[in-house]
Amino acid sequence: MTWYLVLILLVGLERLAELVVARRNAAWSMARGGVLTGQGHYPWMVALHTGLLICAPLEVALADRPFLPALGWPMLVLVVAAQALRWWCITTLGPRWNTQVIVVPGLPLVTGGPYKLTWLRHPNYVAVAVEGIALPLTHTAWITALVFTVLNAALMVVRIRCENEALTLAAERP
Repeated sequence: MTWYLVLILLVGLERLAELVVARRNAAWSMARGGVLTGQGHYPWMVALHTGLLICAPLEVALADRPFLPALGWPMLVLVVAAQALRWWCITTLGPRWNTQVIVVPGLPLVTGGPYKLTWLRHPNYVAVAVEGIALPLTHTAWITALVFTVLNAALMVVRIRCENEALTLAAERP
């Protein structure tokens, strides 16, 4: 269980690093006329991601969930792969990446990195979905994986709609 707590802590530190990058990028975007939208769902997103990091180790401890190597090791590989995809998205978007929906009017869509895959418009959310399943299942916290996945799917419907509308509006502005 100790190694699992270390893993959760490392993912939590990664989230804090994201927030530092997001704050810097928000300032960059706003200085260039960025438009912030979708603030209503953002606190729910923060709560959901915080809940994942709290509930997974709690479930492991309180329900005495075992580490099952046949499940745990592949899930750990998926957690690492999700982090790699997330940071590929962050570095590809550069200062335009954010945890909030901020669009700078007039900038073209990013078409490099994982965004080359035209059939996958939101690769960062693939990373979120994979991590939301894999991180809890690394130590058999299946209730947390299930609850996060269902709530995240509902939230992503709202979030992706918000992002798509913001990008469409930004493209229409001169």
